[in-house]
Amino acid sequence: MPIYDFAVGQTNPETFPVEAFKDAALQAIDAEHENFNQYPGAKGHEGLRIAMALRESTREGIDVDPEEIAIMNGSMQAVTLVGQALMENKGDIVITEEFTYVGTINAYKGIGLKLLGIPMDEHGMRMDVLSEQLKRLEDLGTLPKFIYALTTYQNPTGTCMPLARKAQLITLAAKYNLPLVEDNCYGDVHFEGEKIPSMFAMDDSPNQIYIGSLSKILAPGVRLGYLLAKEPMYSKIVSQRFDAGSNYFAAAVVAQFYKNGIWEHCETANPVLKNKRDLVDTGLRKYLDDICVWSLPVGGLFMWLRMPDDVDMQKLALTANAKGFYYADGAVFHVDNEDRPYIRLAFGHVPDELIKAGIPVLAEAIKECRTSNAARDFDTLF
Repeated sequence: MPIYDFAVGQTNPETFPVEAFKDAALQAIDAEHENFNQYPGAKGHEGLRIAMALRESTREGIDVDPEEIAIMNGSMQAVTLVGQALMENKGDIVITEEFTYVGTINAYKGIGLKLLGIPMDEHGMRMDVLSEQLKRLEDLGTLPKFIYALTTYQNPTGTCMPLARKAQLITLAAKYNLPLVEDNCYGDVHFEGEKIPSMFAMDDSPNQIYIGSLSKILAPGVRLGYLLAKEPMYSKIVSQRFDAGSNYFAAAVVAQFYKNGIWEHCETANPVLKNKRDLVDTGLRKYLDDICVWSLPVGGLFMWLRMPDDVDMQKLALTANAKGFYYADGAVFHVDNEDRPYIRLAFGHVPDELIKAGIPVLAEAIKECRTSNAARDFDTLF
């Protein structure tokens, strides 16, 4: 039986640059082998910091200082260090989207933070609800320690926050003097339309904290990400690390690979990912158009599928898995693990033929797990 694995958010192995990466590894070993016998320190590999500063400067249109970047063992290390640095007491509140990355949920709850999820619409976190909640928390004397947001090709929903809403978010955070943590690990997985500036490019406040990754545009196995922040926030966060620095060998190879910029690889990888997104969309339109609504992201690796309330979610997981189809249940991305009629489809690593064959299998499972045959009574994703 074929396995249709839409569960894990991995990038596409078909476009991994095998030969170029081999060459980069050999060049890195020749150039830097003496440094492999030293600890890299809190900031990490200088060449990769320079390459990532160039990445951000080119995309965002502003000058980024490599000295304000710290290389991390994956972006989740940066996410966790931010929480540890900004938390004062167990039970401190952090605001996130109502649906957000399960790794972030587990990390923040694991260190003792309490997550308050803000409802979303097709443009991300709703600013009207955020404003109300901040006022309520201020009145209670329990303002959050920071706001965390995946504003671009959001995981799991695929939403992208427009410029005007980002400006509102910056204004609200400034009103209450709250650090604003923007996790942009999908920023270069871009398919179409304009690229919306990141919030650090819109606001030079030292309360802006930015997190980037190399897992989604290159490969998760290299375990490299980075933190971008200004002083004093930079030192406050980086001082929380006790690992003697990130993987220097991996950083040296990636720095060599990206010495002329990240964009050549993006131009190879992103059109293939866009085609996979379009194949999923075509299948959903053909088999589930009268039952479900889904996101059509302009970048990233995920599509968010909303189903009617009459779908038995527990039965659906069992039924789909029995047919060889695997997805990520929407409840794991909800900050309170609430059972909602959503699933996330990760398409980045799925071969085209399995996408074409798999979506009808999912559709069949959904139809089998409904308690009625009624047409859907909603037209929006949220």
